Amino acid sequence: MQILILYYSKGGNTRKLAEAVARGVNGVPGVKALLKRTDAVTQEDFVASAGIIAGSPVYFGLMAAELKEVFDRFVGVRRKMENKVGAAFATSGDPSGGKETTMMAILQALLIYGMIVVGDPLSATGHYGVSCVGEPDPSTRENGERLGRRVAELALKLSA
Repeated sequence: MQILILYYSKGGNTRKLAEAVARGVNGVPGVKALLKRTDAVTQEDFVASAGIIAGSPVYFGLMAAELKEVFDRFVGVRRKMENKVGAAFATSGDPSGGKETTMMAILQALLIYGMIVVGDPLSATGHYGVSCVGEPDPSTRENGERLGRRVAELALKLSA
């Protein structure tokens, strides 16, 4: 089973958080993470995945245009995404920089795809997903791993 970790990263912080999320997915037996930048993801990657965990830096309180473009481009496969698991993560340059609104925008896109969306587990922060200001610190990376594990474990349960 495959979980797609889809992200856009300009400065590298979102990529670092995506890598932590992927480690969490890979820690679940029988599940593997497919880590893809927005400019490298294919429609087949999207459809072949049992879940998508999408991440973006905050741009004007929303996801980066590069991530939104992927959701727009693959809209024709919406029916194939129904009942798969979706989650979000975000990075910003400011403590009040719109991380939650960015994650909500990502979750909204996943809902429109018919996916079952989840936030990060209560063992992390129990909110909309994982986020940080600047480079993810060790605690944020651990929370990213927890989010990855949560999505992977739920995807396994749904496939049973």
